Amino acid sequence: MKMKKDFGHIGVLLGGYSSEREISLKSGKAVYAALQEAGYQVSKIDISSPDDDILKMLRSAGIAVVFIALHGMLGEDGTVQALLEKAGIPYTGPGVDASRIAINKISTQKALQKKNIPVPAFTVVAREEQSQEEAILSRLGGLPVVVKPPAEGSSIGVAIVHKKEDFKKAMEEAFRYGSPILVDQYIAGRELTVGVLADQALPVVEIRPTHDFFDFTAKYQKGLTDYIVPAPLPPPVTAKVQAVALAAYQALGCRDFSRVDVMLDKNMNPYVLEINTIPGFTATSLLPMAAREAGYNFTQLCEKLIVLAYEKKK
Repeated sequence: MKMKKDFGHIGVLLGGYSSEREISLKSGKAVYAALQEAGYQVSKIDISSPDDDILKMLRSAGIAVVFIALHGMLGEDGTVQALLEKAGIPYTGPGVDASRIAINKISTQKALQKKNIPVPAFTVVAREEQSQEEAILSRLGGLPVVVKPPAEGSSIGVAIVHKKEDFKKAMEEAFRYGSPILVDQYIAGRELTVGVLADQALPVVEIRPTHDFFDFTAKYQKGLTDYIVPAPLPPPVTAKVQAVALAAYQALGCRDFSRVDVMLDKNMNPYVLEINTIPGFTATSLLPMAAREAGYNFTQLCEKLIVLAYEKKK
C-alpha cells in the first residue's frame, strides 16, 4: 500500500495526566518510532500537566498535523479535539462530539440503545444509592453483573461480580473514579473486538484471557491473553458482528478509526460493550493486530490515519 510522504511535521500527542498515562506513553512512542523509521519528520509532544499549553507546544515545534495517542481524559473526551479544531490543526481519530459520548460508558450505552443497537441490560447507580444492593440487582434480574466506572479505560475499576458479598466492594471501587457508575447484566460468551478503519470493519479479533477477566494486567502484559484473528466464527456470525460494530461506530458519529468491544452470547447474539475512540497502539494492541490481518503493517496503519486526518480538513 503506497502512501504519500508530504505530511509536514507530525506531532504525536502522548502521555497526559489520566490513569492511562503509562499506556499512552507506550502507544505514542510506538507511533513515533514507526513514523520516524519510515522517514517522516515527527516529534513527540508529551503532555504531563493540566497547566501545559498544548497549542503553544505544537506551534513552537511547527507541527502541521497531530496524531493523538492520548488515552483517557483529555485525549478521548473531546478536549484536545476541540482545541485542535479551533486552531485549524488536522488530527487523527473521531471528533469532539463522538469523543464526548464514547468516553462515558453510560452515555454510550444510552445512545446505542436509542438507535436499537444491542447492548447488555444495564442500570445507572448514583453514589447515594449504593446501600440499596437488593434493589439494584433486582433491576437486572440478579447476579452476575459487571460493575464499571463511568469513564475509565483499560478496564480500570471494572469488576465481574458473581457473589452478593462482593457487590458492595465492587461498587466502592468503581465510585473511586466517579459517580454515577454503570452496572451491566453479565453476558456469558465469547469476547470479541472489531476495529473500524475508514468506515470499514476490520477482521474480528477474539480475546481469550488465560484467567477469568480481560483486565488491565491481561491487556498489557504479554502472555496473559490469547488473541485469535480472524476469530473462528461462522461467516454469517462474523458478518453480523461486524455489522453491529459498524452501526455502533456510526451511531456515535465516529470517523477515521475506533475499536468496538463486543460480547457474543451462547446463541451467537452480539452485544456492544463500549467504543474506544483512541484504542491502544502497543505491542499487544488489538486494532493494529486486526489491521495487519487486513493488509496494513503498523507503519502503513499510522500513515493511513494521517491521510484521513488531512482528508477530514478538506
